[in-house]
Amino acid sequence: MVLALKYRPKKFSEIIGQEVIVQTLKNALDSKRLANAYLFSGLRGSGKTSTARIFAKALQCEKGESSEPCEECENCKMANENRHIDIIEMDAASNRKIEDIKEIIEQTKYKPTIGRYKIFIIDEAHMLTREAENALLKTLEEPPPYVKFILATTDPLKLPTTILSRTQHYRFTKIDINIIKTHLEYILAKENVKYDLKAIELIAKSGNGSVRDTLTLLNQAIAYSKGNITLDSVVEMLGVINPEVIDKIFNLIFENKNEEIKKIVKEISNYDIESILDEIMSYLKEALYSNKFSIISIERFFKIVADIKELIKINVDNEFVLSLMFFKMIEATKPH
Repeated sequence: MVLALKYRPKKFSEIIGQEVIVQTLKNALDSKRLANAYLFSGLRGSGKTSTARIFAKALQCEKGESSEPCEECENCKMANENRHIDIIEMDAASNRKIEDIKEIIEQTKYKPTIGRYKIFIIDEAHMLTREAENALLKTLEEPPPYVKFILATTDPLKLPTTILSRTQHYRFTKIDINIIKTHLEYILAKENVKYDLKAIELIAKSGNGSVRDTLTLLNQAIAYSKGNITLDSVVEMLGVINPEVIDKIFNLIFENKNEEIKKIVKEISNYDIESILDEIMSYLKEALYSNKFSIISIERFFKIVADIKELIKINVDNEFVLSLMFFKMIEATKPH
């Protein structure tokens, strides 16, 4: 089964990396201080839709609006199975026209069938046409007391201020790599899959803060490595340079060993040059926070990588570009 679906949060306690938002929503539920409309914005895979569904379930639970839905009543069960008749989800990326919004507005005229509220979750809300946004405005401002809206978007700046001002805005942050790594370890333990810690670190980093994207990579890694995830198998699967190779390169830079660097450059020159530069930037960032190199050295290296990024726009000879970059870094380590 797809891990992103199997381990999709069903409770507030299962949402990772968004503690402030979760606590605020739980407080709102327990104190009955609820808004008419909410806006969840942030990176894809950061928990917006999952949080919206859990919040909707909490509003519908037969035992009352609570931060801890009972999970036993029919409303909770139907919400968990995504078949609750009064929780309506719409993807604005494919249903973006004014006709689609008019259909929602028409539904707001009728009271909930079995739930406490009629809840509309509109995903990718920034994709709505201008006419659709204008049609939604009046209903957002003064919806019937039994209607709640939850808008989700990866790009809130594309929404008009008139919609932003009518919603309670919650900004979902990029999830820390260490939190994602711990989550992956938990899942792999449940799935009884063996793994190298460095391999999991690389998968977590490659997901760029998106839990969904990271779990997709984990699915691929389990299949590719036949149930034993090693660093080498993940490196091959992702098509990236082994982090240990980058570490070795920088050791050689500080040792002024040009010839050995040339050999490594020949080995890695077939990789995507932009990916290599991104990995080096990431390596330098970690080196800065861990005090591995002096700040002056890191600043010089960053400037060199920035210059090389401009150079690859006019020169696609990877071996030449990489050699030039590393040799300039060697020069940068010498006293000036």
